[in-house]
Amino acid sequence: MKASIMKKAVLFIMASSLAPLVGQAQPLQGTHRKELSRHNLSIPGYEEIQLRVDIDPGKTAPKHKHPGAEIIYVIEGTLMYHLQGEPPVTLKAGDVLFVPTGVVHSATNVGQTPAAELGTYIVPIGKPLVEVVN
Repeated sequence: MKASIMKKAVLFIMASSLAPLVGQAQPLQGTHRKELSRHNLSIPGYEEIQLRVDIDPGKTAPKHKHPGAEIIYVIEGTLMYHLQGEPPVTLKAGDVLFVPTGVVHSATNVGQTPAAELGTYIVPIGKPLVEVVN
């Protein structure tokens, strides 16, 4: 009986530690994500997260959405963004794009050199940051 309870407790702890990762996009070959910042906001229940996303030439970050707003700043290269319901937009270093909560989008490096963006997210605490959409 004690062994069974201990085993369940260990499994619960392991599952709890992995829960924040469930639902997040797995790195796609040719894209690289690095978390730069994460802080609770003065808005109850929300946090900011900043990621640097690097995309190799010719590669695409798959269609996905976020549980909050995203502000994209293109750091380098040329990226084409597809936002659901909007015509594609091509941005270069220094350009900014706003992606509203829940809008399905993707990004493709249409240049010949590596491209990178700084994504700033205002999202509910504890929700998976990325949900891949087929």
